[in-house]
Amino acid sequence: MAKLPWGTRQNLTDDEFYNRTRELVNIKNLLYSTSQSNPPEILFSGIRGVGKTVFLNKIKRDLDKEGYLVVLIDFSIAECYQRNNLSLNGLLKHYYNELIKECHKKGLNTITKEISKFFKTKNFKLKDITIVKDIPIPIFAGEEDINKLNDFILELPQQIYENNQDKLKGVIVMLDEFQIIKELGEYLDSFLWMLRGHIQNHNNTAYIITGSMSLHDPLLQRIAGNDGVFGGRMLTQQLTPFDKDTVKNYLKEKMPTLYFNEKSFERFYNCTNGSPYYVNTLANYLPENIELTDKIVIDTFDENLDQLLKKLLITWEKLSNREKDIFIELMDKKLKRKDLAEKMNVQSGSLSKPLNKLLNLSLIKVNNGSYEINELLLKRWLKNEFKEKGYYPYRFD
Repeated sequence: MAKLPWGTRQNLTDDEFYNRTRELVNIKNLLYSTSQSNPPEILFSGIRGVGKTVFLNKIKRDLDKEGYLVVLIDFSIAECYQRNNLSLNGLLKHYYNELIKECHKKGLNTITKEISKFFKTKNFKLKDITIVKDIPIPIFAGEEDINKLNDFILELPQQIYENNQDKLKGVIVMLDEFQIIKELGEYLDSFLWMLRGHIQNHNNTAYIITGSMSLHDPLLQRIAGNDGVFGGRMLTQQLTPFDKDTVKNYLKEKMPTLYFNEKSFERFYNCTNGSPYYVNTLANYLPENIELTDKIVIDTFDENLDQLLKKLLITWEKLSNREKDIFIELMDKKLKRKDLAEKMNVQSGSLSKPLNKLLNLSLIKVNNGSYEINELLLKRWLKNEFKEKGYYPYRFD
């Protein structure tokens, strides 16, 4: 029987991609101005699971066919991040590698010669330039020229366009999972200012910055707020969850073997909140060709919460005990920091670092000085685990 694409898939076929017509038209129209030397800078936000990466891959497929070089750079797969050694230089190395790979896919083969020439004539301290799958990778002898190298990498998209104007309408750089730069700590603002310093002068390169950031995320203001690094000039677009009618029509079209009544569909929507990741995953677990009751939906949901929350559970396991303590204390009600510290019998100042970590991961949020849970599904999973086992799972076997 037909199944929906699992929520973990990030690149869907055009047949699998559903709706989002208005959002696609809006963003593509903004990006088309790149061909008239008026490229936009877009902050594209949305909650975890809403389908941002799927959406960006759809835009990439469409605009690749229309003569643009589109580079989708996922910061979360950068080697420095995967090795828990996030650094500005590590992110820019990943940026460079992904950009050059895309050039070769597009057939811009002269880029190898041009980059090699640049490195050899700009007084970098190089040991060698090695070619890996036709991609020139510099091997450095020292650290003296790292700033110069970073400048070159951030200028490279515009240089690529200028050297290939006969082949390209423009260059579009998408920086996905951008929220991980929060882990740069004191270097975060330096990175943002350096990025702005380069891209604001690019006449043929558009930028989309995106990641799992809610409207409450302080990073949004640091980037695009009136007092942010980009001074309020950055265009903001948000991808929202599907509404009830869209989910109902989607399931009716794509998985007609699910038979909901009014109450069971309402339960389904409340469980998934209209986020495509959760809609697809839960729908695939539901029994087909029977009338679905409210109880069947909620039981199936609870039985498969660990599968629905795979990524979140990895995040939970990596938290410190103090960070887990804070999350658990906030599950019953929102608390101000001093009240939270009193409940945990610790000094208020000692909570700064773990609270910031939970905020950066969008697990909690803060409104008017009170902290509260942001990831409600993780909260439900923890409560279910406690009900079943009598304790909260601080670690997994």
